[in-house]
Amino acid sequence: MKDAVLKRFLRYAMVDTRSEFESETYPSTLKQLKLAEMLRDELIALGVSQVELDQYGYVTAKIPANCETNAPVLGFLAHYDTSPDLSGENVRPKIVENYDGGDIILDQAGNYILSPADFPELVNYKGQTLITTDGSTLLGADDKAGIAEIMTAVDYLRQHPEIKHGPLCIGFTPDEEVASGTKYFDVAKFGAEIGYTLDESGIGSIDYENFNAASAMIEIKGRNVHPGAAKHKMINASLIGIELNEMLPVFDRPMFTDGYEGFYHLTDFQGNVEEATLDYLIREHDREKFEQRKAIMRQAVNFLTVKYPKAEIHCEINDSYYNMREKIEPVAHVITKAEQAMRDVGITPVTIPIRGGTDGARLSFKGLPCPNLFAGYHNAHGRYEYIPLESMEKAAQVIIRLVELYAVPGN
Repeated sequence: MKDAVLKRFLRYAMVDTRSEFESETYPSTLKQLKLAEMLRDELIALGVSQVELDQYGYVTAKIPANCETNAPVLGFLAHYDTSPDLSGENVRPKIVENYDGGDIILDQAGNYILSPADFPELVNYKGQTLITTDGSTLLGADDKAGIAEIMTAVDYLRQHPEIKHGPLCIGFTPDEEVASGTKYFDVAKFGAEIGYTLDESGIGSIDYENFNAASAMIEIKGRNVHPGAAKHKMINASLIGIELNEMLPVFDRPMFTDGYEGFYHLTDFQGNVEEATLDYLIREHDREKFEQRKAIMRQAVNFLTVKYPKAEIHCEINDSYYNMREKIEPVAHVITKAEQAMRDVGITPVTIPIRGGTDGARLSFKGLPCPNLFAGYHNAHGRYEYIPLESMEKAAQVIIRLVELYAVPGN
C-alpha cells in the first residue's frame, strides 16, 4: 500500500492545478481539468461504476455494497486544486528516506532549508520517509495527498473483496483553495448520507469545528488637493483607511491568535489620496462573537463616516461559511467512528478546531455531515510543504477501516 499511495501522489503532484481568485470561469483555471480527467480515467480503469466528470469539474463515482448491510452511504472527498499562494508548475518532489531528524536542504543553492528549528514537528517523523519540495514550488499535498489516499483505498478494496463494505461515493472537487469548491456541488446527486473530507494536516487529526467566516471590503473616496493649499480641503482616503485599521483590536490579528481565538485579517490595502480600498477576512469560531466582530467593523465605518462627512465610505460584508460543529454534533457517531478507525490502525486521534475553512463545512450546511480527516501534510501553501509517506499510508488504512466499521452491525 505504501508504494501504491506514493506513486499516485507523485503522479498527481506533477500536474499543475493552481486555482485563481477573481477568475470568471469555473473551475477558476481550466488546467485543473487535466487532473480531473486523469482521475476519471483511473476510476474507470479500476472498474468503478457510475464515474462522471461533469461540466463543473466535479469527479464523482459510486461503489455498490459488496454485502447485505443497512450501512449508510459513505462519501469520501478531496480537492485537486492547489493554492494560488505559490506556483504549482513543474513541481519536483524530493524523497528523503529514513529522515535523520536534522535539516533538509531543499534547493541546490541552499537558500531554502526545512529545519526542525523552524518546524519542530519534523522531529516526530524521524526514521520515516518524507516527501518535500525542491524549494521552488509548493508540493501540492494539500490536497493531492487526500486524493491519493482515497484512490489507494478504493484500489485496495477492489483487490480485497473479503473486506465488507456498504455503498460508497467518491468525490474530487476543484477550487477549494479559492473558497468555491462546493459552489455547484449537488449533494443529492452525489448520494452520500455521511461524508469525510481528507484535507487536514498532521496524522491523527479529526476536525469538526471550523471558523465562521466573512469577507469585508471597505471603499473610501477622498479629495485630492495640492498639498500647498490643502488646509481644510484635502481628504486623504489612505489615512482614513489606516485610521480604520487602527480602530480594530490590535491583538485580534492572526499573528497574535491561536486555538479558538478569532481575528480580523487585512489581506489587501490599495490607496492614494483620492481613494482607498481595504479587504479583510473576519474569523471566529463562536457564532455570537462572529456577529459581534462584523458589528464592530460596521461601527468603525459608521464612526468614520460621521467624523469625515465629506468622504464617501462604503462597507460590504459577506458571509463565506459557518462552523460545521452545529451540523456535526447531532450526528456525533461520525466522529466516534473516525476515532475508532484511527485507534484500530494504531493512531491516536486528535481533535482540534480548524483555524480556517474546509469543503466539509459547506457540505455540512448543504445537508451532508462531513467532518475532516487528516491527509498528513504540513506547511501547506508554501515551499516548505512536506508530507510523511507513512502518514499517507495510515490515512488510506483509516478509510478502509471506516467502511468496515459502518458495514458491520454493532461496530
